[in-house]
Amino acid sequence: MNKSGALAGRVAVVTGGARNIGRAIVLALAGEGASVVVNARGDAAAAEAVAAEAEAAGGRGLAHVADVTDAAAVQGMVDAAVAAFGRIDFLVSNAALRRQTPFLDMGFEEWREILSVALDGAFILSKACVPHMIAAGGGSIVTIGGISTHVGTKNRIHVCAAKAGLEGFTRGLAMELAEHGITANCIAPGSIDTVRGSTAGARPGNMGASGVPIGRFGRPEEIAAMVRHLCLPDGGFITGQTIHLNGGAWMP
Repeated sequence: MNKSGALAGRVAVVTGGARNIGRAIVLALAGEGASVVVNARGDAAAAEAVAAEAEAAGGRGLAHVADVTDAAAVQGMVDAAVAAFGRIDFLVSNAALRRQTPFLDMGFEEWREILSVALDGAFILSKACVPHMIAAGGGSIVTIGGISTHVGTKNRIHVCAAKAGLEGFTRGLAMELAEHGITANCIAPGSIDTVRGSTAGARPGNMGASGVPIGRFGRPEEIAAMVRHLCLPDGGFITGQTIHLNGGAWMP
């Protein structure tokens, strides 16, 4: 373990941590010496592999399979984190589902599925983690939103709505938890160079790299770097914000 890292002795829970942006976040925090719980919904092997990478990066890793919409499963994960590492300081709510369905073809079950992972998941995770963060003397919650909420995206109305709700939820947390020394922020990535599932469809806004002023897709490591900053002491005065990392594709 990197005992000299700025996050040595601190503990993070990262959902959706087995691939893409989640994996990059795990490694960024582990590189600062943090112990990280790598959550996945079903791919235990991938979570174990990333946990091993976290160890190699200088932190500690614990793989844990749990559906973030299942309160009992989430509580089990949090209990395992505290049993292994003694505390929780950071929560990164990164788990999400993407579907590409025209509004008139979208069933209510699909609508609820997308909203449940983003919103119910963030609620359940925060309820389970925040008491431990208060006991630890403070911490940071980071939720992962998206550009689609702000630019609108065809065939992804449920994703747009879910991410918009996540921003409001995060601001509410920021107000309520500030007195406990806990910050809460939402990062809204633009087009990031990730491996996308077959149901995810086009990137937000149907943009290729040509639609980004900087002229390229973002890298998962660039999102992870902002998460790391929000967890470091230098990020302690940032709360209640939506931070847009999109190469200039949308400028509020």
